[in-house]
Order: sequence, then C-alpha cells, then structure tokens
Amino acid sequence: MSLNSTSFQQGVPWVKWLLGAILAVTLAVLATQRFYLGPQVSIRQATRGDLVQSIVASGRIMTPRRVSIGSTGTDRVVAVPVAEGQRVRRGQVLIELDSRDEKAALAQARAALDQAEARLRQIRELALPAAEQSLQQALANATQARLQHERTQMLRAKGFVGESQLDDSRRNLDVTQSQARSARLQVESSRIGGSDHALALTAAEQARANLRANEAKLEQTLVRAPVDGVLIGRSVEPGNVVAPGKELMVLAPEGETQIVVQLDERHLSRLALGQPALGSADAFAGRRFPATLAYINPGVDAMRGTVEVKLRVVDPPDYLRQDMTVSVDIETARRRATVVVAADAVRDAGGASPWVLVVKDHRAVRQAVKLGLRGDTRIEVLEGAAPGELLIPAMHGAIEPGDRVRIAAPDASGPQ
Repeated sequence: MSLNSTSFQQGVPWVKWLLGAILAVTLAVLATQRFYLGPQVSIRQATRGDLVQSIVASGRIMTPRRVSIGSTGTDRVVAVPVAEGQRVRRGQVLIELDSRDEKAALAQARAALDQAEARLRQIRELALPAAEQSLQQALANATQARLQHERTQMLRAKGFVGESQLDDSRRNLDVTQSQARSARLQVESSRIGGSDHALALTAAEQARANLRANEAKLEQTLVRAPVDGVLIGRSVEPGNVVAPGKELMVLAPEGETQIVVQLDERHLSRLALGQPALGSADAFAGRRFPATLAYINPGVDAMRGTVEVKLRVVDPPDYLRQDMTVSVDIETARRRATVVVAADAVRDAGGASPWVLVVKDHRAVRQAVKLGLRGDTRIEVLEGAAPGELLIPAMHGAIEPGDRVRIAAPDASGPQ
C-alpha cells in the first residue's frame, strides 16, 4: 500500500506537465486559426423584398368641431336629464328651465287669437249678411222715394200740389239715396278686402304672430341638442340660474373623427395628403384601425419646431374616445421587390458616403452604397449591394476592410 502511494505521487508532475502541454497546443492551434482564418462574425444578408417607409408619432382623437351649448334667456334650471359622456340625438332635451311665466303668456296669446278669429267670423257670418239686408232695404226705400218724387213732380206740374210738397219728396229721395250709399259701403267694408274685414284679419294675424312668439319663448325653456353627438362637458345643475352667453355644456358632434398630431418639421418633405396610416390606442394596442392623412398645416410652430397634421378616421372603432391618446404609423412611401439590408449593416448611414462590409472569399470588403427608403429596421439599397450578399453588422467594429473573417450562423434575432 505504501509503495503504490509513493509511485502515484512520483507520477503526478508528469500528469500536470502533460495537461499543460495539451492546453498550450490547443491555445496555439486556436491562435493560429484566428490569425489565419480570422475572427468569427455574425452576418446580415441582403435580400429582395418590399419596404415601407413610415413616420411614427402620437396624437389625440378629436372631432373637427365642438358645439358650446347655452341658454338664450335668464332663468332657473329645473332639470338636467342627461349626463356627461352620454350619447344624445338631435332635438333631445338637455336642460329644462322654469317655464311658468312663458306658459301663462302663451295662454294669453291663445285667448287673444281666439278673440280675433271670433271677430273675423262675426264679420263674415253676421255683419256681412246684416249689411246686405240693410242694403236691400235701403235700395227699396230709395226706389220708392224716387217713384214718389216723380209723381209729385207730375202733380206739381198740373197744379194739384204745392211747392212745399215737391220739396218734401225731393228731400225724402235724397235721404233714401244717402242711406242706400251708406248701406252699400257697409257691405263693401264687411266683404273680403273691405276695411272692416281687413282690420279684423290684421288683428287675427297679429294675434297669431304673438302666439308664435310666445310658443318660441316657451320652447327656449327647453335646451335641446342641435346635432347628434356625445356630451363631453357639463357645468350646470338643477337649481342654477343661467344667463345668455354662459357655456353650460359641450357637445362633440357625431361624424368625421380625426387624429391631430404634432410632427417634427423635418418630416415635411415626406408628407402628402392621402397617405395611408394605421392608428392604435394604448389601451387597445392589438386593435389597429386605418386612417388617411387629410390636412397639413401650412404654418410651422416656431416655438416647438412642429407642424400640425390631421388624419381622417373613416370608420372609427367604438372604443375611441374624445381626446384619447393614440399612436399613428403614417406610410410615407413604399417600394416593392427592391434590395433591402438590415439597418445595422450600413455604416455612416446618415452621412454623405454610406458603406457596408461585404464578406468575399473570407475577407471583409468595403463597398460604397447608395441608399433609398429607410424603414424601422431595414434600408433600401439602390446601388452597391446585391441580393444574397453577406454583410457584417456595425457591432463588429474591430473588423477592418481586408481582414479575414469566419462566418457564423445568421443571427435570427437581429434586424433582417
């Protein structure tokens, strides 16, 4: 037992020497491999495909206009039958004001109209027939007086009667003719177009207009919704005394929904009316909805360096709310079947002379490129790269043009 332990202890230095030699040889092989074959790098491959250039920003939902609702008179609020956030229809009562005085005035106006119309009926049904009968009687009396006067003239010519009797018959004729003319005037005055009828008709029209005015005053005690929409503001409660000019409610009319966005002015050259976009709300991130760029403000906010744009939402989803914050992705350009590379494979992409490192014959080769559209993670290459070429991303900053490299498997997690 003792002999074996001694032998093992004597053999330990040889084992250590052997392991050290193996390790040294391995490191030497690796160093030689790295020197002759180059470092291992991940790669990005140029491909052909579609590329969309877009601008991502956040904005707010709003309607093109808001309606301020108030009262046209001074009165006490009796009831407010709607709540803030409620959807209302055109003509729906929003506020009820005290209407006792208006109802009393309306009752008086109705009574005055009834009286004026009764006077008109009286002229048509009583005064006119009575005047026509009086005219017939006056005409008969005048005819009788004329005949009597003619007989008296004959008798006077023969000397049977005196001059005084002739004067009496002439005077009686004049009186009856005057009465006939008066009766005729009374008939004409009572007929349609006559003075009495016109006065009665004017009185009835005036009473009718006064009735309409009082009906309008009574209607003004009910504040109604002018259009369909949603109440987004309310500052009135039952018991309040309201006055003209004071805003009591704010209504967001139904109809076109818009997204208002403030964009950095550097994007102006890429914007055009009619560009499509997709919007999403933070609370409903998985539900995107289409929109269209409908307005670009001709002026720029000098303080913030932004330009206001508006996007029309033709078919807004039901979860959108007034003033809700939403994100929009505005498509400013699209290329189909073009050469695209990962954005991290392009060096000096924002400079005047962008370039890429292409792997050729296990060496890094610098190639100048001409860039086109720029997406979120990919860039269009117009010149300088072909589909299928392998590019070294910028994260390998130590690789210089001309260095030998070894290709690793493509990085599936990197930008493609």
